[in-house]
Amino acid sequence: MITFFQDVWSILVEYKSYLLQGVGYTMLIALTGTLIGLLIGLITGIIRTIPKPKNLLIRSILKVVNALIGIYVEVFRGTPMMVQSMVIFWGYAFMNGGKTLPLIPAGIFIVSINTGAYMAEIVRGGIISIDKGQFEGAYSIGMTHYQTMLHVIIPQTIRNILPAISNEFVINIKDTSVLNVIGVTELFFFTAKISKMNWKIFETYVVACVIYFILTFTITRILRFIEQKLDGPSSYTIHQSSTMPNEKYMVQMEDQK
Repeated sequence: MITFFQDVWSILVEYKSYLLQGVGYTMLIALTGTLIGLLIGLITGIIRTIPKPKNLLIRSILKVVNALIGIYVEVFRGTPMMVQSMVIFWGYAFMNGGKTLPLIPAGIFIVSINTGAYMAEIVRGGIISIDKGQFEGAYSIGMTHYQTMLHVIIPQTIRNILPAISNEFVINIKDTSVLNVIGVTELFFFTAKISKMNWKIFETYVVACVIYFILTFTITRILRFIEQKLDGPSSYTIHQSSTMPNEKYMVQMEDQK
């Protein structure tokens, strides 16, 4: 057992540059892919909730766009990311005479469009959860659908779906490991490389497992802290309400002066 821990420590010390580089690329791809995926989800959410226009041509175009979004969501949610990686990466090479995409941008692109398919449904569910009266209230004061979504609905939607966004980010940190099939140099890629260099396969993958756990555990705690801050205090008093008489309110205002 002592020898095992010594081997683990020696791997950390000897190959720390590889491991740090792998962590850096993993976090870059996961974070960027999650943010772009969220943007895709927000755009598709706005489009899919546009009220049916009276113009027949615009209505037909909107129907086609919604159908394409539906196909995109179903295809990317219904196939593994590993297969998507191979199809996109080598499909690009097939159509360009063997010229392949740069690996890191390719990894970000693959994670982004995969995440976007899941975010599209998450955002749609978040928008549906908003009370319809808020749509009607915004429309009644002359706001367009775009203005209503941007200033009224989307801020509330993001707050409601923040736990799901956090979950997608954590999933992406782990799922970047599948990108090693196209040679993306993330953490799993370097782990496999190190194991072939030292032939300490079990010890090397234990190190990778611990690093993945530390990353996901830390990110989860940070995101939960942010969620709690956005929630605000668990209880509060509305000024000049029945729980705070005018006299007490005036005293507080005087104190603030």
